[in-house]
Amino acid sequence: MSTDVGTGEGAANRELLHFVTQETRFAIVTNILQHPDQLPSMYELEQLNPSVSDATVYKHVQKLIDAGIVEEVALPDDERQQGYPWKFYGLTDEGREFLERHSLLAAEETLQRIYETISDKPEKMVRYENAPRPDRDG
Repeated sequence: MSTDVGTGEGAANRELLHFVTQETRFAIVTNILQHPDQLPSMYELEQLNPSVSDATVYKHVQKLIDAGIVEEVALPDDERQQGYPWKFYGLTDEGREFLERHSLLAAEETLQRIYETISDKPEKMVRYENAPRPDRDG
């Protein structure tokens, strides 16, 4: 693979690692990894982060999108259903590679098992979890 050339790439890498591991952003990345389809809706992300405001969750998701770690994935118009979300958030291929390179995916299966044990989810969250998701190649 590539190696750090000078300090530019290494510094940028460290900066991105620090950015991604900020508490709220890392929680969001973890929520994406633990979601059954790895494509939670904004509502699901908000519910999984009750200690921060919905606006804060949204702001950090947007920052992760801007950084190329997360992408917004939308259902095609003809597959959208009233009362269900149609925008979802998942890791980009580059985001997944970055997390792998920094050993931040090691607990992926454990995170999914923990998520499966959450028993007091609101009915709306269960419904959203089971909403149709876009197909992602990869």
